[in-house]
Amino acid sequence: MTAPALSPLSPWVIATRESRLALWQAHHVQALLQDRFKREVRLLGMTTRGDQILDRSLSKVGGKGLFVKELEVALEEKRADLAVHSLKDVPMDLPEGFALAAILEREDPRDAFVSNRHSQFAELPEGAVVGTSSLRRLSQLRALRPDLKIEPLRGNLDTRLRKLDDGEYDAIILAAAGLKRLGLGERIRHAIEPDVMLPAAGQGALGLEIRANDQELTDALASLIHRPTWLATLAERAVSRAMGGSCSMPLAAYASWNNDGQLILRARLGHPELAQIVSAELTATPTTAADAETMGQSIAQQLKQQAGADWLAAL
Repeated sequence: MTAPALSPLSPWVIATRESRLALWQAHHVQALLQDRFKREVRLLGMTTRGDQILDRSLSKVGGKGLFVKELEVALEEKRADLAVHSLKDVPMDLPEGFALAAILEREDPRDAFVSNRHSQFAELPEGAVVGTSSLRRLSQLRALRPDLKIEPLRGNLDTRLRKLDDGEYDAIILAAAGLKRLGLGERIRHAIEPDVMLPAAGQGALGLEIRANDQELTDALASLIHRPTWLATLAERAVSRAMGGSCSMPLAAYASWNNDGQLILRARLGHPELAQIVSAELTATPTTAADAETMGQSIAQQLKQQAGADWLAAL
């Protein structure tokens, strides 16, 4: 059967980083849009500052916004119409003139234990070298296993796996979603349950960023919003926003729906130097963005009260 002809309207252009995972995500959205709207969608590949700086942790060079800025410039200059991001890389407050038009259904939100030597996180021997550059993961690893040696790990997904295969680490911790999207699920020795290591806000979800005044695209992308993921990740991002969260804060926030239709929002805040964690949890039934925002703010307030002034000042 002949496929329907594409619309004669001008193509939509997706700005994307050129890593293998970013391109997978962009092609995924491209296929969704072309299938739904029968309109040509093109990709504009770009290299961001976050891709170029590999010898320092993100917290020391400007945070995850370094993966987003160049794509926003392409939107602003109208060389592109939308950008596809891993939601956990998107700053909590977008620059004026930009908006998150859609959040797609979430992939596996968990962290993945990846190792060529050990099958379980619990099997790591004392002094084992574990790779991660995430302060969130580092703080939780310290609290769980202060005997481990945590070493920085930067680079795209393939680079990180190569460093593991070259013997630089006994294990590395990665997002399960990225491995699964690239067909590398077999590298996951086991997915770490949120009870053990709480994920980052937005982990596993894709966000579509556009110019805020692009009403046509706003209306079109609204049909791609996965409402349960949208409300859950809005609550998570609200925790981070209220905490002033960035790459320099060891903060985790994750929300999941139970069988009764309630959203359980959990958050953990690590200490920058000590192997200590404070935690908070809230269950509610949000139906609007404002409800989700309120949940996140409430959890953030609980974390601040538990941590105290000295802890917060150290952050």
